[in-house]
Amino acid sequence: MSKIDILLGFVIGILASLLGSFLFIKIFTAYDFMAGVESMKAEGKLGKLITLGSILDLVAFGILLKMNKEIMARGVVLAVIIITIITLFA
Repeated sequence: MSKIDILLGFVIGILASLLGSFLFIKIFTAYDFMAGVESMKAEGKLGKLITLGSILDLVAFGILLKMNKEIMARGVVLAVIIITIITLFA
């Protein structure tokens, strides 16, 4: 059961990061999501966008710990690590 919990936490982490990036673009720029991502990539600020989007992963991590879902919280941490590695090489 712990592998499913880690996978679920990983999915929560990825979705939280995407949601955070989406919200940042919608609130703080005049672009729609895809145009905003392309603009940030052209300016070389895609890593910063992903970093700001990952703030919601911290919220998800805290909520999972409050609910005593430590294995799922590990999945969120795994998602952050994977996102970091992808950002470094992209």
